[in-house]
Amino acid sequence: MSLSLDDVKRVANLARIEISEDEARKTLTQLSGIFGLIEQMQAVDTSAITPMSHAQDVMQRLRADAVTEIDQRELFQSIAPQVEAGLYLVPKVIE
Repeated sequence: MSLSLDDVKRVANLARIEISEDEARKTLTQLSGIFGLIEQMQAVDTSAITPMSHAQDVMQRLRADAVTEIDQRELFQSIAPQVEAGLYLVPKVIE
């Protein structure tokens, strides 16, 4: 992707950043370098690479998925200010 000096100035204007002509040229050079690196990375064939979720081959310790607490729904709803059909009623906050 190629950028022009006008593109840099437009983005700076949209971001409400005051930028001089010299700063715009320097920024254009830096952004062009970044886009060049991105193009190089996109050109690499990664079809034979398997996706990974972590940089190291680690696994989390898993525990059994078991209920450890008793159901206290009725107790919690008995102390709520307003409940209807098993749901908590709250005041309307948006008109």
